[in-house]
Amino acid sequence: MGENEHADVVVVGSGFGGAVTAYRFAAAGHSVVLLERGKAYPPGSFARSPAEIAANFWDPSQGRHGLFDVWSFADFEAVVSSGLGGGSLIYANVLLRKDEKWFVRDAPAGDGYESWPISRADLEPHYAAVETMMDVQRFPKGQPRYQISRRTELLEQAGKRLGYTAEQPPLAVTFGVGGNTPIPGAPIGKPTYGNIHGRPRITCVLCGECDLGCNYGSKNTLDHTYLSAAAHHGAALRVHHEARSITPRNGGGYTVGYVVHTPGDTAATTTLAQQAIDCDRLVLAAGTFGTIYLLLRNRAALPGISRMLGQRFSGNGDLLGFVSGVPGEPLGSTHAPVITTAVRVPDGVDSRINGHADGGADGGADRGCYIEDAGYPGFAEWLVEAAQLDSGASRIVSTVYDLIRSRLTGRPSHQIGAMVGRLLGSGKTSAGSMPLLAMGRDIPTGRMSVRDDYLQIENYPADSRPYFERLGQIMADLAEAMGGEFHQNPLTLLSRVITVHPLGGASMGTDVTTGVIDEWGEVFGHPGLYVADGAAMPGPVGANPSLTIAAFADRLAEHALEADRAPATSRVPEATHAPEATHAPEADPVLEAQS
Repeated sequence: MGENEHADVVVVGSGFGGAVTAYRFAAAGHSVVLLERGKAYPPGSFARSPAEIAANFWDPSQGRHGLFDVWSFADFEAVVSSGLGGGSLIYANVLLRKDEKWFVRDAPAGDGYESWPISRADLEPHYAAVETMMDVQRFPKGQPRYQISRRTELLEQAGKRLGYTAEQPPLAVTFGVGGNTPIPGAPIGKPTYGNIHGRPRITCVLCGECDLGCNYGSKNTLDHTYLSAAAHHGAALRVHHEARSITPRNGGGYTVGYVVHTPGDTAATTTLAQQAIDCDRLVLAAGTFGTIYLLLRNRAALPGISRMLGQRFSGNGDLLGFVSGVPGEPLGSTHAPVITTAVRVPDGVDSRINGHADGGADGGADRGCYIEDAGYPGFAEWLVEAAQLDSGASRIVSTVYDLIRSRLTGRPSHQIGAMVGRLLGSGKTSAGSMPLLAMGRDIPTGRMSVRDDYLQIENYPADSRPYFERLGQIMADLAEAMGGEFHQNPLTLLSRVITVHPLGGASMGTDVTTGVIDEWGEVFGHPGLYVADGAAMPGPVGANPSLTIAAFADRLAEHALEADRAPATSRVPEATHAPEATHAPEADPVLEAQS
């Protein structure tokens, strides 16, 4: 039996943790193999038609290898991404830094408590590095062609009227190139490290389709930035590869077992033949669910791993609501990126000298949050109008009656235009409506486990009910200040929430009794094994967590590289796995679908 392939570093997952670490290790001269279960999404490949979107979900045992992975647990739902670039493909581009006081440090260990062994100061240089790489820009609301998004101003004004702060948050979106005046649809030049897709990109065209995947390449997603740079430095990016097992090697390092998905194949993942690759360092960055599932599933192979594994799950306090009936000109919800404004509601720790988490005694009733506007694609306006079933039904009956009467009486056909216009309605509902997205410091008391080979999460969000109740009231106050009416997400009425920011389960701590990993991301008792994604967070980030995860991963890699600044001689992956020099643009030149 031949030897396994070997790489200095294997990275599992290509989201904010995986992309950053793959780049940092590759740029330092290490051989890097990145395993991504999903496929690549060049500009122009994201689903838009009903048929495409219906098939755009991740369930490989049913032959589905799409972008969205929807999880349903006992008391909540979650939506995450499956594709090269991870969550950056479907997130709303916001790169906010975690608030300094929200790095609570003096809380005792136990249920409901969070204690961050790192501070804002520890992450500052890494925040800056990520912001530079992602080319963050703010929505240019005062520039020509950018004034139609009325919701930007209204939410900001409403927040300030209620005594909160508000801003246009930094976005990983290109509005203007190289400091030039923002112009929708302008060409974006290729960076020095190239682009793995080989397709042209243009500046933001304000279509509101960010969360479905940007078909214009306007989002500075990880495939356009960190992953392209990693490939430039020799990292092998392998799509359709899903890690399944972790085994420590005698003498150090790890063997990673993985399967290769064939698009269209309906074979159950558990029945696919496993292949293996050896590495000196293994970085787990498969997203919170993927990473924790891997660790729990392979717990027996990792003796001495912390009993905290699977603890401190948080949904980052995510809550979705809707505003309707805002009078005046249209809000412009379909003419802008998804998020343009962030209202910050203060936290109880903001006024204290040292941040202190109360362990959830009040259910988070005084914990801070961010509330942001949300745009959506133009075609969604038709869905909003169609949802007005009470008025819609009467319009349909009236229109059908007039059509029949026109046939019987022989009225001129030009009357049909008025009938159709009445059928469609005034459009006021969609023009005065917008979603609100909220997130904040919920109570991280969720417990993750694997039963019957399925990931389970219990005890969330039960302890955070007071937090969610307060959040709903704040959203209602903002809606009223905007002149509209607030509506809860229907699932919230069923005591369920939806998160797009799952965090925790392999949280950092000061030792093996308080966390699974140390402040540098390394698993206690298992040298060379790292957790670099949202699973590492010991509690909610509060703000959109992507930037904090990326900064944490950058710090992790820098610390690891300091230990061996002069890389040892390594074996580069065989030629069949190395990036190809040239390829047709449509072929994803540096991606490897098969092993």
